[in-house]
Amino acid sequence: MTDAREVVLARVRRALATPQSPLADVPREYRTSGDHPPGHQLLLDRFEQRLLDYRAAVHRCSPDSVGDAVALALREAGAVHVAVPTGLPPPWQQPWSAKAVLDNGLSVTELDGLDGAVTGCAIAIAETGTIVLDAGPTCGRRALTLVPDLHICIVLGDQVVASVPEGVARLDPQRPLTFVSGPSATSDIELSRVEGVHGPRRLHVMIVQQA
Repeated sequence: MTDAREVVLARVRRALATPQSPLADVPREYRTSGDHPPGHQLLLDRFEQRLLDYRAAVHRCSPDSVGDAVALALREAGAVHVAVPTGLPPPWQQPWSAKAVLDNGLSVTELDGLDGAVTGCAIAIAETGTIVLDAGPTCGRRALTLVPDLHICIVLGDQVVASVPEGVARLDPQRPLTFVSGPSATSDIELSRVEGVHGPRRLHVMIVQQA
């Protein structure tokens, strides 16, 4: 009897050995940018509405009041110990009553024992209400925002773009990208919604708006 594994591998080898014709250009007629520049008021409003549709909590604040807004959200959530990435700006961490635990390689067990995480983001997409994390200094590694039950994400106004193509164009595809659209949720066949299965059950988004 022929080994199925060897059959599959042989087909792969033959395919790799056969010269491939270049792919034909595929016309891309979709829009690659929106009508408004990043950070436009209409984009911020649309982004907020999408987040609310996803059952995320949204807070507006000024650049000078980020720390106060985060502190209030932490108090309302009852958070006592929260993880933060190594590059989170110190002004964003004042005047918290919760203790900030720097993520210098915290274990999954340690992350799970904390009340939440506070991060920045790489970009945000107004059309889909999506936040993108890229494991940069203000985002932190992927586990930081997937394990704790609460994620507070700070989004600068000029990080909010109109569409997915516009957002993707601003990202580095070689970085580990995480697309977040609202709190983690799933539904069974009877459409019973369950939150917190694949990530944080609670998502708070701070939209930092210039005066």
